[in-house]
Amino acid sequence: MLANRLQKRFRHLKKWAQRTGTGAFRLYDRDIPEIPLVLDFYGDLVNSSGSGTNISEAAISGALYKRPYEKDEAEEEKWLSAMKDSISEALGIKPAHIFLKQRQRQRGTAQYEKTGKARYEKTVKEGGLSFKVNLSDYLDTGLFPDRRLLRALVRTESPGKRVLNLFSYTGSFSVYATAGGAALTESVDISNTYLEWARDNFLLNGFHSGTNKLIREDVIKYLGKAVTEKKRWDIIVLDPPAFSNSKKMEDSFDLKRDLNTLVNQCIYLLARGGKLYLSVNVKHSFDSDYAVDMSLAPRLGGLRITDLSDKMTDEDFKGRKIPKTFLFYNG
Repeated sequence: MLANRLQKRFRHLKKWAQRTGTGAFRLYDRDIPEIPLVLDFYGDLVNSSGSGTNISEAAISGALYKRPYEKDEAEEEKWLSAMKDSISEALGIKPAHIFLKQRQRQRGTAQYEKTGKARYEKTVKEGGLSFKVNLSDYLDTGLFPDRRLLRALVRTESPGKRVLNLFSYTGSFSVYATAGGAALTESVDISNTYLEWARDNFLLNGFHSGTNKLIREDVIKYLGKAVTEKKRWDIIVLDPPAFSNSKKMEDSFDLKRDLNTLVNQCIYLLARGGKLYLSVNVKHSFDSDYAVDMSLAPRLGGLRITDLSDKMTDEDFKGRKIPKTFLFYNG
């Protein structure tokens, strides 16, 4: 069943990926209830000469979500091995390039922590840009495919703009903003590992330091200082985790508890005509469920909030759940 589904999905998505230059996309997302896997494809399907590439050099990163019932660990590993064989046979990808991990609902920094000592990295293309992904060591690979259209939107809006990227992870939004002609970017994250990864992504695309600052700091602490200093930004990207209790932070971060504070601080930092893009896994809408303090917008003209979620669904995520996206515009 899995092999048949993968072959059908790959045939459907291959031409789209080739046409758009998308080297990382969602191939399978628990399509079959009995096979609760999420599988992402990594491989540039068009080489420099414009022809197709060798599929065997592509890779798959996948996760098994927790089952609603207990299953013996040894039996689960045997099942995962069988799924890997099916993926390899269905797509013609080397078994050594298929990475399947067990994923549960994560708290803290677990989703970003190493799962093993092995390392398998590769560079993939997206939107004419290059990004380093690590398929072996982490549950998340460094490039979220469900944020692809939001990255593209940020690039379109960035010419000449000052861009602040919060919880910047591996810096993909900042790379897109720089490619779009941003005057400067600041990427704020608590992890040195991910800031170095962001630096690698800048260098892969020929972008250097100077106008692209990488700042290691607790985001809430950074925002507090920025508000005091009355900094202003034309574009702010806010893509927070659900929870973090990193030892490097003075306090834990909880999305449900801290989202209002984050949003209100970001609103205060918007220049006139500035835009805050919020990408978040929530079930609510800001006009009714969150106490956004409209008076914090520093310019006259008020604040408009638009739900962009319906416009953020790319071909590989049609019919699938993705994070909600809100635009806060300080008019």
